[in-house]
Amino acid sequence: MQFGIFTIGDLARNPATGVAPTETERIKSMIRIAVKAEEVGLDVVATGEHHNPPFVPSSPTTLLGFVAARTSRILLSTSTTLITTNDPVKIAEDYATLQHLADGRVDLMLGRGNTGPVYPWFGKDIRDGIALAVENYALLRRLWREDVVDWTGKFRTPLRGFTSTPRPLDGVPPFVWHGSIRSPEIAEQAAYYGDGFFHNNIFWPVDHTRRMVSFYRERFEHHGHGPADTAIVGLGGQVFLRANSQDAIREFRPFFDHSPVYGGGPSLEETMDQTPLSVGSPQQVIDRTMRFREDFGDYQRQLFNVDGMGLPLKTALDQLEILGSEVVPVLRKEMESLRPSHVPDAPTHASLKAAAERAGE
Repeated sequence: MQFGIFTIGDLARNPATGVAPTETERIKSMIRIAVKAEEVGLDVVATGEHHNPPFVPSSPTTLLGFVAARTSRILLSTSTTLITTNDPVKIAEDYATLQHLADGRVDLMLGRGNTGPVYPWFGKDIRDGIALAVENYALLRRLWREDVVDWTGKFRTPLRGFTSTPRPLDGVPPFVWHGSIRSPEIAEQAAYYGDGFFHNNIFWPVDHTRRMVSFYRERFEHHGHGPADTAIVGLGGQVFLRANSQDAIREFRPFFDHSPVYGGGPSLEETMDQTPLSVGSPQQVIDRTMRFREDFGDYQRQLFNVDGMGLPLKTALDQLEILGSEVVPVLRKEMESLRPSHVPDAPTHASLKAAAERAGE
């Protein structure tokens, strides 16, 4: 099972100092956090894509390319790549280039994002969101799998004899996760192609997430990719760790209360009860995360958010130290001991390359 972190790259004021990092400071802090994630033994680092304040990661492949040069092992991913407003040709080119630079340490999560105005900024209509996701991904798959593409669709100009360059490394496209919080059409899309489904359940109650994951699993089996429990599932989460729960809650509460996302809504305690937000000791986070397996079945990827909301960089790095030394090793061991032998690991470039070679024998 893969464990890692994701960031949305937000700029927020530290409630204790009233100061927000500059864009330069935030971008460089994301690099520090990604490098630290590898140092402490995590498997994945993922960045979001936003094109509006107060966020900085408008160019995920630029950021991840820099991380690739500073790391050697960790897998580089996204959370999310906007399949609706990016040109599929540019996605194909950018992520294939990143794949070569990172020696295959690349996959990506495709999604529609959570910012409505981004559609007109890129010449699209939000009312076409689902249709754009479906058509653009169908084209992206062909661009990565066919050397020469002739294509006509609804939302972009036709292609005639087009070759996307560079070609995917070793002829193996990056593995794709389809990320959605509330759209069964996207879960269906993931199931139809046999791709991964990532439910960033960070703000959502168990019942909603269970319905979405169960639907994806059922449709994965329906489309002939294997038993439902072998479908490739990823989940999100947010943690704040200290040696004991009282210190964790006391330290995290001001950031929660002043958060533009959390602040003014249910209390910290209510949010912890109703969503995957886990603030407490390492054992409490371990116990809460193990409940994900009970609620949603065996799954392949768990990403945590540990930065943003105005948290100082040192605090985020502290979270990674605790995750890497006290939380993830236990989760890895316990999840592996419970996973049936027929449930696969998350695909990697190496495993996909080996499968392609076996298919070509």
